[in-house]
Amino acid sequence: MRVSKRGQVAPFIAMDVMNAASEAEAAGRDIVHMEVGQPATSAPAGARQALAQALDTDAMGYTMALGLPALRQGIADLYARWYGLTLDPARVVVTSGSSGAFLLAFTALFDAGDKVGLGEPGYPSYRQVLRALSLEPVGIVTHAQDRYHPTPAHLTEDLSGVILASPGNPSGTMLDRDALGALLGAAKSRGISVVSDEIYHGLHYDQRAVSALELSDDVYVVNSFSKYFSMTGWRVGWMIVPPDHIRTVERLAQHMFICAPHAAQVAALGALSSIDELEANLAVYAGNRQVMLDGLAAAGFVDIAPPDGAFYIYVDVAKFTDDSVTFAQDILEQAGVAVTPGCDFDPARGHQTLRLSYAQSRPRIQEGMKRLQRFMQSYR
Repeated sequence: MRVSKRGQVAPFIAMDVMNAASEAEAAGRDIVHMEVGQPATSAPAGARQALAQALDTDAMGYTMALGLPALRQGIADLYARWYGLTLDPARVVVTSGSSGAFLLAFTALFDAGDKVGLGEPGYPSYRQVLRALSLEPVGIVTHAQDRYHPTPAHLTEDLSGVILASPGNPSGTMLDRDALGALLGAAKSRGISVVSDEIYHGLHYDQRAVSALELSDDVYVVNSFSKYFSMTGWRVGWMIVPPDHIRTVERLAQHMFICAPHAAQVAALGALSSIDELEANLAVYAGNRQVMLDGLAAAGFVDIAPPDGAFYIYVDVAKFTDDSVTFAQDILEQAGVAVTPGCDFDPARGHQTLRLSYAQSRPRIQEGMKRLQRFMQSYR
């Protein structure tokens, strides 16, 4: 049977590394996982309790395509708490993870053949989902002096859209208010639609992240309960859309997803009241971040992107290798530490970079750094 050309997307290398690490564990090895953005913590107690109570009284059938009204209101209230914004909950679209939000956003905003810009290094699924939708991803080569984000000069008029991500994956770097405002202004003047990926908001260590909604209503903003709320496997996210786009997105959601999982939505609503627990998790990440920064320096890795937020460190390993895939394989096989090669995030320059996640527990991060230091002593 034939297959479509648009279906021939590249693999998600971070997931391939996770599979290899899992196979090593199944064979009896102890592996320190630093390859994926997977919090070591479970869903917060408020989420688990809310679902346990609802299971006794609710059949968990279909919800409205845009999500449970109480959850949409709760997300709107979150924007008041985090950013001081008054947000109409009608603009909140609850989705099947942020992945569902990107499918809806790209389908609602762009036609087949449209060009959409995305920063490199950047989240690899942007590129592959765009291709699967018969859209043309346009890689934007970003640089350390711009904190690995696009600049207004990159927003050429042949682009129909641009994806911004702050904090970024894999870099963890953030756009400040002025830089984000300049990008939004340039996009508006050139008729370029903006999708702002804010999935790592809440995970910041000095200055807080700025939402595109603080500067413009003419954007699509994507977020999720996966990262700050420690609910990766629950697959529930959200998107904020302009008022005149609500019905378009709703119709697409009705046909593409019917609704996000009802049980996950109930749990997500409970998670919104678990702020003390979530802030305690953030304090652990902050400590892990420093442990990893110190440990990487001791291992000889000193060229890194400044990690303002998220839970990643992006490392330049050019002085050690020009083959990050083989380098990551060697680290897994010889040190028992799973890391992701940078070619997942930057097709042109990623063969000389690695991404490491510090989302695991403190003892595991410490152990991983010890193993990496021993590996580098023998490697050098």
